[in-house]
Amino acid sequence: MTLPAPRTLLELEQDVSRDLELVAHPRAPWLAAKTADGAPVLDALVIGAGQCGIAVAHALKRDKVDNLLVIDRATYGREGPWVTYGRMKALRSLKDQTGPDLRLPSLTYQAWHEASFGTENWARMRWIPKELWNDYLLWFRRVTGIPVRNGVAAGAISPIATDDGLPALRIETSDGAMFARKVVLATGQEGIGGWWMPPQIAALPRTFRAHTNEMIDFAALRDKVVAVLGAGASAFDNAAVALEHGAAEVHLFCRRAEPMVVQPYRWLTFAGFLRHMGEMPDEWRWRFMSYILGLREGFAQDHYDRVIRHANFHMHVGREWEAARVEGGRVVLTTPAGPFVADYCIAGTGVRMDPRLCPELTHCADNIARWQDRYTPPPEEANERLGQYPYLNADSAFLERRPGETPWIGDIHLFGIGTTMSFGPSGSSINAMSISAPRVAAGVTRGLFEADLPRLYADLRSYGQKQVEIDPARLLHAAAPA
Repeated sequence: MTLPAPRTLLELEQDVSRDLELVAHPRAPWLAAKTADGAPVLDALVIGAGQCGIAVAHALKRDKVDNLLVIDRATYGREGPWVTYGRMKALRSLKDQTGPDLRLPSLTYQAWHEASFGTENWARMRWIPKELWNDYLLWFRRVTGIPVRNGVAAGAISPIATDDGLPALRIETSDGAMFARKVVLATGQEGIGGWWMPPQIAALPRTFRAHTNEMIDFAALRDKVVAVLGAGASAFDNAAVALEHGAAEVHLFCRRAEPMVVQPYRWLTFAGFLRHMGEMPDEWRWRFMSYILGLREGFAQDHYDRVIRHANFHMHVGREWEAARVEGGRVVLTTPAGPFVADYCIAGTGVRMDPRLCPELTHCADNIARWQDRYTPPPEEANERLGQYPYLNADSAFLERRPGETPWIGDIHLFGIGTTMSFGPSGSSINAMSISAPRVAAGVTRGLFEADLPRLYADLRSYGQKQVEIDPARLLHAAAPA
């Protein structure tokens, strides 16, 4: 039987409140307040208030980790890519996939959309508009009570001890130093590296080039020749926006001889892979993920249709940019098929793993274990780029490259694209979130519990709350032996 959807958003929010109450067991608080240098210590600090950050914060709150905070350097409503550099029209995930709701029906996007716009609107909609997804995430964090502080940039993390001797972390922020027993890095694409473009493009003056993650003045590209490097979804999105803003010509350059038209992430969206890939032997994890990441993420039909409707769009295959220079106020690109002249270049070349680029990891970047430190693939599977991914513990925490130098990095858990080699697309896609966010949260709570074992054992020994009153007059005691 199909149950009717809530008629209004207020009714849905009442359902959310009831559902959270119904699944609140176990309700007992189990963490004790801590201080460091006399200042309060959070049990968990989540850096990043995008979809991954609020998902893991939601999972932690459901496990009664209430002394937590989520911070984000962006202003309210501009967390993540959805209304900033994300230039797609809609999410690439199927509209019925669950995410930060962690499988609580009243918290799903579908429930919010139907309550906001009606069930018929939901039925007609093919893909989720990115602006609506952004609105949903803001609603989600409000109704779940996740504490978020916007406009706070995180800096270097270093070790410290609580005043009762437990390990903790000091986090430098733009809002002053913060202390936490656990940190979750949920900073998306930038979590363990940075946006990358070929050095010959990066060397061009900034007035001639940009990465797809940057804010671009597309209106200024009207009547210009724009060259885009890359053939993934974001490259197509940026090409489309340039065309829609009146660019004279847009040329997209694919380094492969054949465009990538298969999306491997569609194949792996099943419970076995999403839940258990991270538990498999290294050779199988490497084999699967190096093949998938070697294919790179493809573009969908909608991305292609958006650009191909423009007669002034051109796609070049097997044509990388070998060199670049500015000449006569324009960019001359050297390619295998000869030079190409453009007014502006956009690099859709993704990210590279390099913890030295992350201000949070200043004090430990050189000692974070990478896949190349722990596993040597057979020659036919070797890939230097993928070897730079962090080799993570089962709880998604960092491991040391040289044991003993920075043991405190075991209290920093990663929940972003850098988890991909270790666990599959667990920290970079909505479809894995209902499995991966609770796993990260469980890693945090396990560490908190383990560190508190002496206190918890003492609490157990002193526990004396009676659940029954015995009438001593009704007790018969055995007679002492003669």
